[in-house]
Amino acid sequence: MRSEIEPGGRKPRSFIEEARRAQIVASAVAVIAEVGFAQASLARIAKHAGISKGVISYHFAGKEELMEEVVTRVYTEAADHVLAEMEGLQDAGELLRTYVIANAAHMRRHRAQIMALGEIFNNLRTAEGKPRYGVQTSEEIYQALESVFRLGQRTGRFRDFDLRVMAVTLSAAMDSMFGYWAAYPEHDLEAHARELADLFERACST
Repeated sequence: MRSEIEPGGRKPRSFIEEARRAQIVASAVAVIAEVGFAQASLARIAKHAGISKGVISYHFAGKEELMEEVVTRVYTEAADHVLAEMEGLQDAGELLRTYVIANAAHMRRHRAQIMALGEIFNNLRTAEGKPRYGVQTSEEIYQALESVFRLGQRTGRFRDFDLRVMAVTLSAAMDSMFGYWAAYPEHDLEAHARELADLFERACST
């Protein structure tokens, strides 16, 4: 039987609450992509969503928490898509290519999310004034990539190399790919992803 209390002592959110939070996040993405982080006030996001600012305040403690929810939801949605595309693949080379190409294919359909993420990453700060997101918050991504590289080395598909160095390098290359596409929307993102997959597959292969 499912507990009525979540970890941390909170009651599970209802379907309506989850739907409202998703609506607020979607409006936050749209507003940030359109006017930038600094101009994306809670009042402006509420107006876009067709709700009062108080409704946002009911669901989120403030702008910082809302921005964190945007990042979490965008990454979760992308990860769900990529993992579905990778399901059933056994060859490390195919897994690597699919990871890169599926990420690009997903984000190609969600340009506003890329724009919003860039704004949040560049502007959201901790209480100490340090960037909220960056290398220090990418451990889960690095470990996921390392698992693919480790499989390739174990099966003889990939050569011997430092797993962390390759994971950090691929992650940075993908961030740059999306950043370039954000600046130049006419750029062929999927062609870029194919080139990037070719590059890293050759770099990793025996």
